[in-house]
Amino acid sequence: MNERMTKQPKAIQAIIFDLDGVLTDTAWYHYRAWKALADELAVPFTEQDNEQLKGVDRLNSLRWIAQKGGLALSTAEEARLMAQKNAHYLELIQHMSPADLYPGVQPLFAAIKAKGWKIGLASASKNAAFVLDRLGIAGDFNYVADANQVQNSKPDPEVFLLAASGLGVAPAHCIGVEDAVAGIEAICAAGMRPVGIGEPARLVQASLVVPQIAALSIAQLQALA
Repeated sequence: MNERMTKQPKAIQAIIFDLDGVLTDTAWYHYRAWKALADELAVPFTEQDNEQLKGVDRLNSLRWIAQKGGLALSTAEEARLMAQKNAHYLELIQHMSPADLYPGVQPLFAAIKAKGWKIGLASASKNAAFVLDRLGIAGDFNYVADANQVQNSKPDPEVFLLAASGLGVAPAHCIGVEDAVAGIEAICAAGMRPVGIGEPARLVQASLVVPQIAALSIAQLQALA
């Protein structure tokens, strides 16, 4: 067989983004909500601790805090505390607006659409739809997959695979964009090409790492084909 035929690049058809830390910064709101809960439980909780919870779903985040404090929570206590944390978080993000969208997101979305590629979301948040609406970009997505629709949190690839399925695009033709280690692992496990937002030393499995979304270009994405 012709060598060129055996090494045909897989055409890019979709870009699937994480939300928190990629398109906007909700980490501070999450920190304040988890910090208030940890204070109530008398568990020390810092912003560095909050970094450990990036890409982790609500239940496992709560369990991480409980384990840190040596606490054993019942199922009922977990449900109550998760609802309490989420109510506080929703209060904090009520005032989010398009001004909270990271610079560079809208030009990048426009360029992606101009290429004829689809745009998807794969978020560990159960409030993703609300945040997208507050940011004014809900209409830019061809499909949104979030924690309300999956059983397994990142690094399990379920939410990325769901996004690809919803877009009608095979995973091999998708690029995933993440800022969390667990998210990059999920993209790799899904069989997609991973792009990291952050520090290369931390996101070692990513094929490409840029410091922020504004530094990501169509040419760089095209080069991953």
